[in-house]
Amino acid sequence: MEKANWSSPVAGFIILGLSDHPGLEKIFFVLILLMYLMILLGNGVLILVTILDSRLHTPMYFFLGNLSFLDICYTTSSVPLVLDGFLTPRKTISFSACAVQMFFSFAMAGTECVLLGMMAFDRYVAICNPLRYPVVMSKAAYVPMAVSSWAIGGTASVVHTSLTIQLPFCGNNVINHLACEILAVLRLACVDISINVISMGVTNVIFLGVPVLFISISYVFIIATILRIPSAEGRRKAFSTCSAHFTVVVIFYGTLFFMYRKPKSKDSLEDNKEDLSDKLIPLFYGVVTPMLNPIIYSLRNKDVKSAVWNLMSQKCFTR
Repeated sequence: MEKANWSSPVAGFIILGLSDHPGLEKIFFVLILLMYLMILLGNGVLILVTILDSRLHTPMYFFLGNLSFLDICYTTSSVPLVLDGFLTPRKTISFSACAVQMFFSFAMAGTECVLLGMMAFDRYVAICNPLRYPVVMSKAAYVPMAVSSWAIGGTASVVHTSLTIQLPFCGNNVINHLACEILAVLRLACVDISINVISMGVTNVIFLGVPVLFISISYVFIIATILRIPSAEGRRKAFSTCSAHFTVVVIFYGTLFFMYRKPKSKDSLEDNKEDLSDKLIPLFYGVVTPMLNPIIYSLRNKDVKSAVWNLMSQKCFTR
């Protein structure tokens, strides 16, 4: 086959969004816009207080700050386009812009998978080895842990985005999705995508299987340690330090397992058909989860609420 036959003539894509359900577009526009504003506010406040309040300069809040920044980056890379698509049926997007969006969405998801595992290790050390916590989770340890999370997620995204954009699309440029999501774009390829399916399966193991296994083992030791605490008050306090992280893990990984539980083969993708639920589940992950993270994990925390109150008091007094 000549090289020209493998080049993609597609200059851009048309994103269908919810054009098949026009009655839902205005409703979801208002809901997603409100959620996006809450994401920016909640995560932005969390980042601000973790930087300005010296009492929050600990590994746990450092990871939380990274998680909040990650959620803002992820939603900002996709939500504005989704909102625009609700107002503009069959929204067009350039090939390069679609590639950038695929990269950021996959990179942020991969980074959060690894970061949640790092946070589980932090809770494990804090509860199971509290005396060694300052040594094990020193700044020389937790900063490289966070950096490696971003590096691993970014590297995996480069690989998958590169494999996707090199595929020929043979003029088929209608994405039956809310945004440029990798699995949705793979539906448009007019060649065998076995390499993409295999690489996606390997990635599922690395970013879903391994972190979930690590988190599960960590919580087995955490629960065993907590149950050995003699006082009920001590057990309650120990559980409270982990309950928020556990809730975030269940919501995040539960949604991802639904999204990527089975990479579709070329035969199942070629019709480019997608149920409404297949669009709304990624939307749930992309908007609802980042909105809930600061509420579940941080804004209910006494230290964070105290830091927010102090910050607001200082602003009022300066005026």
